[in-house]
Amino acid sequence: MTKNNPILFLCVFLFFSNSIITLVISYLPIYFEDKGFTGSEIGFLLAIGPFIGLFSQPLWGYYSDKYKTVKKTLILCLIGLLISSIFLFNMDAFTSLVIIFAFFFLFMSALGGLGDNLAKKTSMNNHIPFGKIRMWGSLGFACTSLITGKILSIIGIQYLYFPFFIIVAMTIMIGFLLNDASVSDKPIAFKDAAKLAVNKKLIFFLATVMFITTTHRTNDNFIGMYVTDLGGDEGLIGWLWFIGVFSEALVFAFSAYWFRRFQPLTFVIFAGFIYSFRWLFMSIADQPVEIMFLQLTHGICFAVLYVSCLEFLSEIVPDELQSTGHLLFLSISFGLSGIIGALFGGFTLDNYGGSILYEIMGYMALTGTIGLLVFRLFYRLNQHKHAYNS
Repeated sequence: MTKNNPILFLCVFLFFSNSIITLVISYLPIYFEDKGFTGSEIGFLLAIGPFIGLFSQPLWGYYSDKYKTVKKTLILCLIGLLISSIFLFNMDAFTSLVIIFAFFFLFMSALGGLGDNLAKKTSMNNHIPFGKIRMWGSLGFACTSLITGKILSIIGIQYLYFPFFIIVAMTIMIGFLLNDASVSDKPIAFKDAAKLAVNKKLIFFLATVMFITTTHRTNDNFIGMYVTDLGGDEGLIGWLWFIGVFSEALVFAFSAYWFRRFQPLTFVIFAGFIYSFRWLFMSIADQPVEIMFLQLTHGICFAVLYVSCLEFLSEIVPDELQSTGHLLFLSISFGLSGIIGALFGGFTLDNYGGSILYEIMGYMALTGTIGLLVFRLFYRLNQHKHAYNS
């Protein structure tokens, strides 16, 4: 095995694991809509995933940190995902779907976070920019979204299970070729991880960012339905995600260059402002092509926010708790926000339409951005105080 193989296998793994995520995010809501469920019912189903992830993600992260293995945790999650998906795609009753969805997201919730955490640790150990590894996940998301969109526009959304099973099986096989990575050999106990839950600085940061990530998760769940309401089809949705996530991959790829100039919090705030303007412009769109044009800003929004948040977390979370801290970030800032976004988005879409939904999202993201400006002010004052006292 050559020296570069571990990095190569990790990049390929991220490509396919994010391909799974794009099928769930981009097409599962449309799959449920095709089965006859309402926007509110779909919103309720999609809220189950983040609710389960709120608890399961930190626990998977703690398990990974405690036993120093991200690889085996990922494989376990993928096998559980494959088994639960067999039941998911063979159920039509809403009540049954609610139950199986809980098991499905018990394993699905940690997939993206653990993969990114392994990429972060590998980048630190090999002195490679995180973005150059993580970009392969975005490329997998983009390419699979485009290809699957074309396939489903031909065979029909009801056959979503076909590409899903194939990609999950391939990801499991690649998972066995991964190498584990660790940035600390220090043993941890549950009480060590529990300290993160009462870290005021961390919790305030996550709660403020959640205003922005709630809008992100709402868009993930309902942009496909919004585009179809404007006259688009499954093929167009594939292009929509391809454009957005390809721009994300570019931002990740060059993160080592643009990230040097300012502090992480500055970039988080910058991304928040871009999110605000993106949603407000989407609220006044009346043609699918306008949404596609605005998708070019997706990379600037998400990739900048994500990389910057991870860098900031690495400053305030101990090395031995990096997986736990990372998945705690995902469970609150993308999990809890996913619950709110799914329920609020489904209700608003049903009762007021997509235009009002995106207008509210714009002002919500702006509120979070202003909150981050206040947080940065107090964070800097605290840093200066400690520097002065020392």
